[in-house]
Amino acid sequence: MLSGRRLDLLDPTPVDIEIEDIAHGLAFVARWNGQTRGDYPYSVAEHSLLVEEIFSAMRPGAPAKWRLAALLHDAPEYVIGDMISPVKTAVGPGYGALDDRLADAVHLRFGLPAVIPATIKRQIKKADKVSAWLEATQIAGFSITEANQFFGTPDDTLTKSLKIVLRPPVAVRADFTRRHAVLLAEIG
Repeated sequence: MLSGRRLDLLDPTPVDIEIEDIAHGLAFVARWNGQTRGDYPYSVAEHSLLVEEIFSAMRPGAPAKWRLAALLHDAPEYVIGDMISPVKTAVGPGYGALDDRLADAVHLRFGLPAVIPATIKRQIKKADKVSAWLEATQIAGFSITEANQFFGTPDDTLTKSLKIVLRPPVAVRADFTRRHAVLLAEIG
C-alpha cells in the first residue's frame, strides 16, 4: 500500500488497514467500468460518499457508526477493484469470501463490528440501490424506465435534489478522508 503497509489479501488484519490507502484506492477505481459521461471517471469513493448521504437522509439521526458503515460499504474495492455483479457471480463464492474478509478487517480497524447487523446492512443496500439509480440515469446513459427495472423506483424525495458532479480523484480522495474523520470524531 502507499502508506507502506503490507496487506495480505487472503488474511487481512485491521492493523494493516489505513484510511488513506482506502480513500486513495477508491478515488481511483471507476464505477461502471469507466463507462460514464464526463471528463472524470465516477469513482467508488464518490459513490461511497453518496451512499452515506442517502443512508443518512433515509435514517435521520442514525448513529455515526452506521453512517460510517455506509461510507465504508465498498471499502474492500480499494484493493480488489469494482466488478459488475454478473462478473462477481461468474467468479463464484470465492469473491464474496474475499470481500467479506477484507470488510471485516476494515470494520474492526475503525471500531465497527466485523459483521454489520442485517437490518443496517439492508438499509445501506437500499441506499446503494438509490445511488446506482442516480448514477444510471445521470451519468451512465440509462433511461428512467431502464433504471427502474434494474434498481427499483426510488423515492422522489431522495433523488430530486441529488446531482452527480464528476470531480478529479484527488478532490474526491480528500473529501472521503475528511468525511471519515468527521464520522470517527462523532463516534468518539
